[in-house]
Amino acid sequence: MESTLRRTWAEIDLDALARNYEKLRRHIGAQVKFLGVVKADAYGHGAVQVSRLLQQLQCDYLAVSSMDEAMELRQNGITLPVLILGHTPREQVALMIKHHIAQAVTCRAKALEYSEEAVRCGGELTVHIKVDTGMSRLGYLCAGRHFQTGVDGICDACRLPGLKAEGIFTHFAVADEEDDESAAYTRAQFDLFRCVYETVEQQWGQTFALHHCANSGATADWPETHLDMVRPGLLLYGYGTQAKKLGLEGVMTLKTTVSTVKVYDEGTDVSYGRLYTTPKTTRMGVLPYGYADGFMRSLSGKCSLMTDFGAAPQRGRICMDMCMVDLTDLPQVDVGDEVEIFGKRAAVEELATLAGTIPYELTCAVSKRVPRVYLQNGREIERELLLRF
Repeated sequence: MESTLRRTWAEIDLDALARNYEKLRRHIGAQVKFLGVVKADAYGHGAVQVSRLLQQLQCDYLAVSSMDEAMELRQNGITLPVLILGHTPREQVALMIKHHIAQAVTCRAKALEYSEEAVRCGGELTVHIKVDTGMSRLGYLCAGRHFQTGVDGICDACRLPGLKAEGIFTHFAVADEEDDESAAYTRAQFDLFRCVYETVEQQWGQTFALHHCANSGATADWPETHLDMVRPGLLLYGYGTQAKKLGLEGVMTLKTTVSTVKVYDEGTDVSYGRLYTTPKTTRMGVLPYGYADGFMRSLSGKCSLMTDFGAAPQRGRICMDMCMVDLTDLPQVDVGDEVEIFGKRAAVEELATLAGTIPYELTCAVSKRVPRVYLQNGREIERELLLRF
């Protein structure tokens, strides 16, 4: 649905997204397929709108985290191949087959469940086998003494009735880190992955159509890991050190407005907890942007937000629905003026560093009550609000 409320909103620059995609396409080369990661509502950017554009740009594959996310795409006209990276209950196998959705298989129990359900409903489920090479999260364990057991388990899964083993993949833990120890760890993960799939293919007697392991960090810095397909996530949206090196652009700009301006005497306590006391006569602006919109309370008193006339320090504890900024040195800023939280002029990476987190968390944290405004060719083409009326 749409919102006309000019409160706090996120502008999604679809032209920047298209430019990022084209630059990454040139970076990986024509022979490597491109899987766009659009889980978590495309990291807060809008999964349907992002996927629609990627489909127009002839992206090869999409990845989501759950069946609900996959069905959102299918019900909104997205026909690209979709891979579910997370858990899907066996009861959903028939629906995955019906809608041509691929599923990650991470262990023997899952493989057996999916096989039984696919056979029961008379169909074939496309699967990608997940190998745990050092992320220590999901996947067939194949390191060290587990190597042959893992290989045998993967071969067994590939031979199960009702399953079509299209791909095999792993996930890097520190491919975006530049120190020598992290590089050695990534190299070891990649070497193990190659050894696993080569041994599986020899033992199985068939070859996977898709081998993929390159997340954002590896897509940017490890060309030898690109194999058949890459899986850039945050890189596609233009955030992080690697994105800057490749000349990519941030796609989201989060904005709010000044709703109220008040002048306080010296010694006035501001907001919950009385964390900030005005040291002099202070001109304070109230912004309709708080932690319910995605502004982390842990950032209270640690950051500044960008106005047309400079940065305004945030003062006092961040509230659920609003926060305060110091406009004493910015007399030109008044009620109704725009304030950029992050985007073209205020890097989300800087805000993430102050919060002790990563850009992923800040873009994903932009809440459903914040409208997304989609821009193309310099004009608004769509506005979406996720609230239910």
